[in-house]
Amino acid sequence: ADGDASKQQQQAESMLTQGVKVLVLDPFDGEAAASIVGEAKAKNIPVISYDRLINSPDLNYYISFDNEKVGQLQAQALVDKLKKDNVPAGSGILMVNGSPTDNNATLFKKGAHSVIDSSGYKVLAEYDTPGWDPAKAQDWVSGQVSQFKDQIKGVYAANDGTGGGAIAAMKAANVSPLPPVTGQDAELAGIQRILAGDQYMTVYKALQPEAEQAATLAVALTKGQKPSEQTTEVATAGGAKIASILLNPVAVTTDNIESTVVKDNFYGPDSASKICTADYKAD
Repeated sequence: ADGDASKQQQQAESMLTQGVKVLVLDPFDGEAAASIVGEAKAKNIPVISYDRLINSPDLNYYISFDNEKVGQLQAQALVDKLKKDNVPAGSGILMVNGSPTDNNATLFKKGAHSVIDSSGYKVLAEYDTPGWDPAKAQDWVSGQVSQFKDQIKGVYAANDGTGGGAIAAMKAANVSPLPPVTGQDAELAGIQRILAGDQYMTVYKALQPEAEQAATLAVALTKGQKPSEQTTEVATAGGAKIASILLNPVAVTTDNIESTVVKDNFYGPDSASKICTADYKAD
């Protein structure tokens, strides 16, 4: 939907008019997409919330990764790195969170706080990045670098885009050495930054099993069947309990790039050569 909630609404309404039997909906905006779910329910069309949870009690299923665990993995990797580097307790962390309208971002933040708040390190400032926009993350981090300077010993960034924005801001301010920065999604640029030493870690979510399970579930629903997978319950922002299938995310640093994204050909055939472009070959 090109990052446009109203365009997504039009696309979904067009599909409902065409007479689809099931809607697999990856919401750009988890609040706005609730109206799509309402329209589908009025036509008795089941909706699977894909990757992001829509704030609607009328969803049939939700399939994603364990998003609270994503935040825990990110924060634990950051805290462990700071301790390994003998960064003293009481030192400061910036938190660059995801979009305030994305339920996943709320869960990442909750998981991250569950680790950071008891780590002995303190949050200097935190920011919910509108629309996950890396430029907005970069602008905010620029301001924080001006304010806190060398007090910033680590940066929790909720995904690779916001992490890239944070790194760009610190490089522009000549911060050296860069503090460890987290990420998520194992974007190609993020993996390259990890190899170059600019970003510390990312979270890899194997998309193929997520997509395949969503497709299998969608086909089952067209036949009026229940999913064969074991489900758990996840609460929407409004408190409704939705039957859910949650997959396990994996923390990635330089130690396991080869055994995760390369092994799975995450960027297509011969992923290693896509990662190791001329600029990154030495790394």
